[in-house]
Amino acid sequence: MTITPEKLIASLSWRYATKQFDSTRKIPAAMWDVIEESLVLTPSSFGLQPWKFLVIEDPGIRSNLCAESWKQPQVTEASHYIVLAARTDLNADDIDAWMSRMGEIQGGSPETRAPLKGMIEGFAQAMSHEARHGWNIRQTYIALGQLMACAAVLGIDACPMEGISAADYDKILGLEGSGYATVVGCALGYRAADDKYAAIPKARFERARMIKHV
Repeated sequence: MTITPEKLIASLSWRYATKQFDSTRKIPAAMWDVIEESLVLTPSSFGLQPWKFLVIEDPGIRSNLCAESWKQPQVTEASHYIVLAARTDLNADDIDAWMSRMGEIQGGSPETRAPLKGMIEGFAQAMSHEARHGWNIRQTYIALGQLMACAAVLGIDACPMEGISAADYDKILGLEGSGYATVVGCALGYRAADDKYAAIPKARFERARMIKHV
């Protein structure tokens, strides 16, 4: 159930924020199914998964989103485009839904889950509405990181898209009033043969600057 250390580092070194996608190449359905499952398996604090992933298939919607993304071509040229949205709150209904789902999968009585439920409720109630939304946004970036890493291991190119108007995305996608709000997009597919950025060496600070053993 593991890959070699060499394969992992090679995959992470191979990936880059792809600027030009080959619009003629599509991610096979079976491979895309794995990508979606990797999103479902993303870890989150308390397991709450305070997010929704919108796979944008409609060409017209993708074109509209491109206009609200500084007209970056990745939005329309990539094989697939995902919008990662975060819950705008963390309320009793969210917590109850998660406790119920845990019961379905793991069994046991509500009483056995009561201590965890109380802990989560206390955590959420100690924050303001804005703070809960901010916490959910930070959780959603965990999903973005997992998405890009898994794509790289599968040999799929990706480009995270933060240069977007989140408010306009919400309008286009009908998220206003839904309890979710756009955080970030991610284009996935296969790099174009003439994308000059693919050949540029990856620039990172040396390990000694970035990692400290305490």
